[in-house]
Order: sequence, then C-alpha cells, then structure tokens
Amino acid sequence: MTDASSTPDRALVPRSDRHQVVVIGSGFGGLFGTKALKGADVDVTMIAKTSHHLFQPLLYQVATGILSEGEIAPPTREVLARQKNAQVLLGEVTGIDLEARTVTSHVLGRELTTPYDSLIVAAGAGQSYFGNDQFAEFAPGMKSIDDALELRGRIFGAFEMAELGASRGENVDHLLTFVVVGAGPTGVEMAGQIAELAHRTLTRDFRAISSHHARVLLVDAAPQVLPPFGARLGTWTKKKLEDLGVEVMLGALVSDVDERGLVVKHKDGREERIDAVTKVWAAGVQASPLGKQLSEQTGAPLDRAGRIAVNPDLTLPGYPEVFVVGDMISLDNLPGVAQVAIQGAKYAAKEIDGRLHGKAPQRPFKYFDKGSMAIVSRFRAVAVVGKLRLTGFIAWLMWLAVHLFYITGFKSRVTAVLHWLVSFLGRGRSERTATEQQIFARIALKRLDRGASDLVSAPGEYDAEAERVRREELERQALEEVRLTDEQARGVKSTPVGSSV
Repeated sequence: MTDASSTPDRALVPRSDRHQVVVIGSGFGGLFGTKALKGADVDVTMIAKTSHHLFQPLLYQVATGILSEGEIAPPTREVLARQKNAQVLLGEVTGIDLEARTVTSHVLGRELTTPYDSLIVAAGAGQSYFGNDQFAEFAPGMKSIDDALELRGRIFGAFEMAELGASRGENVDHLLTFVVVGAGPTGVEMAGQIAELAHRTLTRDFRAISSHHARVLLVDAAPQVLPPFGARLGTWTKKKLEDLGVEVMLGALVSDVDERGLVVKHKDGREERIDAVTKVWAAGVQASPLGKQLSEQTGAPLDRAGRIAVNPDLTLPGYPEVFVVGDMISLDNLPGVAQVAIQGAKYAAKEIDGRLHGKAPQRPFKYFDKGSMAIVSRFRAVAVVGKLRLTGFIAWLMWLAVHLFYITGFKSRVTAVLHWLVSFLGRGRSERTATEQQIFARIALKRLDRGASDLVSAPGEYDAEAERVRREELERQALEEVRLTDEQARGVKSTPVGSSV
C-alpha cells in the first residue's frame, strides 16, 4: 500500500444560491437541528466525524451486552434520507473561520472546506481525565461506540482470562475486579449492570471460576452518589448498589492508573492500591476543542470544562449567524444532558428560519427541564421530575418509556424491547460477542503518527500495472470455476502431470 502523503487532499464545497446552513455534529443537537430545518428554504450540510447518530445514554448497555450498537446508533444518512434539503458529510471538523464563514474538516487525509451563511455548532463533549490523559489507555471512557465495544471486550474478556488463569492454578482476583470511576448516572448504571452480569447472567457459564466472586467497585471523589439527583435519591441509590454487591467508595480520588490497577487517595491522605485489569472511566466531561477556537476568535470566555459563554439567544458575541448548542455552552448553569441540546438546536433552527422570513427575534432561550433519570439495576431506578422524587419500579418504568421514545427508528425500538425482555425478565445478554480487535485497535491506532491516515493511500494513488495483473488473475479464476462446474470435474480424481493413461 502506498504511503499517504502528509499533505492533505484539499477541496472546496461548491455552494448554491440558497441560504447555506452548516451543522457540526450528528448527536442530539446536530440531528434535531437539521431535522428542524426540513421545511426551511435553506440547504443544510451536516458534518460529523461518525456516520451515525449516537444515543449516548444507552452506551453502557452496549458495553454490557444488552443492546447491539446498531440499535442505539442508526446511520445518519438513513435518518435524514427523506429530507431533501439535507446533505451529510463525513469528517472531523478541525477549523472554523468566523470571518471567512467557512468550516474545515478532515477524514483520512482528505480536507474539505465548507462555506456557510448560518452555523450551528453541536460538537458535544468528550471524556475528561482532569489533566491525566494517560489514564485513557487503561481506563476507556463511555463517549463513543468504539468505547463501548472496547469495554465489552474488556469486561467479557476478563472473565475468559480468569477462567483460563484459574484452570492453570493462578490467582485471578485482579481479573475478577471491576472498577468504575465516577458516581454520576453513567457510572451508577455501568456499575449496576456489571454487578448483574457477574451475579446473575454468568453464574452458570464457567467451570474454574465463580462469577459470584467478582468484585465491582464504584469510586468517586465526591461525598455522595448521583449529586445532581439530591441527597435522598443519592442515599437510596447507594444502598441499592450495595445490595447488588457493588462496593461504593466515596471521597476517593484516583491518582494513578496502569494496566493492572489503579491508586486512589482518600480524604485522610491514605493511598490505596486496587488491582483490577478492567477499569471504566465515567468521571467528568470536556467540551469539544472547537470551543477554544471560537473563544479565541470572539473573546467569549471558557469555563473549566471548556464550555463557551454564549448570548441568551445561543449566538456568539459579534457573530449572530453562529449558534452553539448542547454540551459546548456555558449559560445559566444548564446541565449537559440531551434535552438541552435538542431544545437549543430547535431554537436555533427556528431563529434561522424566522430571519429568512423577516420575523422578529425570539425571546431568549429558556430550557424546559423534563427531568432526570438513572437506572440502578433491573426494576430499580431513580427519577427527578420537577418536585417529584421517584424510586424503584415506577421510576424504572418511566426510564424505559422515555428511553424507548427517544431511540431513533421503529426497528431500533422493536429490537431494543426484545433485548430488554431477554435481559431484564430472563438472564441472557444478546450481545456478548467480543474480539481482540475491539480491545486493542484504539491503542494500536494511537501508536501511529497520524492514526488511521497512515493505513490508507493518498487520494488517487494506485498501481495501474498491479490492477491489470489482478484483473487478469480474477478473470482466469472465474473461467476455471465455470469449467469445473460445466464439466462436473469437482471431486473427480485428477491425472498427475506426466503420467500415462
């Protein structure tokens, strides 16, 4: 394979006479913003680094074998196929020029510059390791399909390696210890599902080990579980996790992570080493680095999580044509949840359409809080809806209904219900397939200078002579297959070359 050139192949997207709207990101903000412009007299170009729309709140169910990735990540093109004014382009946005009104994106050595008249930035947020990015190699986050599949491989792989080690007479405690860092909704849901996996689903599958002996720890520097849900629900959740067998370790700051374990520092200064091969990082988020670019060009300040301050109408100071929505914004202490992105994107789309029709500006954006929910285990959940504080089975039913409603696509809803029935009413997990590639591909790619770009040829480069030889070879193979079938020569003993009949 020909080495890719370090200079990207550059192209400029031609523009039409209609108003051009560029949407960055295919998450909740990007997708709902694009769909909200369906009837507008505009051309919409969505640019995203993945080809799917990710229902991120259910990633932990992919990681623990309940759902397949396709059920929570439908192809964006399929979702928008009927929206004639929308185009989807694959690429990671690396630059926004506010003065030139262009967006620059890259994918596998290809560079694309897309002009815009209006821009919706919905690039979301990634995992934050609080300045210790080296932890990521040994403790994957929960922000992408790649993360979930890698964690699935690590979790189920740990049980497999423990079975192998125990058969050889080795100590396998470090393989049967699972640590989840972060006691927010994602961490609680992940810890609860790993505990159910070990203590319910896998109990009859192994011979040399007992999955009942698996140890699941939930670690956080905070003084309680689920701080955004309040003290009462946090206390209830902690007790239910402990009933499941989860060890909840609060006031414990992770100070080091390596391949075989991690070190936590308690409030009294005492350090503790926990030997665990499988670690999950569910603590903290960091807004897209595009926020920093926008801050440098506008002077708008960033908070500690990299979120940018926006005007009350979600625009950037001095650039009314640029809207920022979702996890990237710092406004009125809005939480980093899907509803903020959805409502903000719809607001921005309505404002863009209104301007084209000469309508007066909308009132400042106001977030309508539809509540927060987190599942602890099957039949147990917590929910905050206005002044209501719900726990147990009722909250669990509400969680099912809400998540089912927001899963994109009828097919995904049907299969999700079937898999939930298998997992919650029975003991099974429909998606337990894991491969070495899932576990190690991310690490391998990061060790290349330019990631996946180092594995592909530069655009347009190929060997014409090699192509001709390969074509002739394929044609000969096809003709030989035809001859063997027509002459019924398969399975017939052939005469050695040079022998006489």
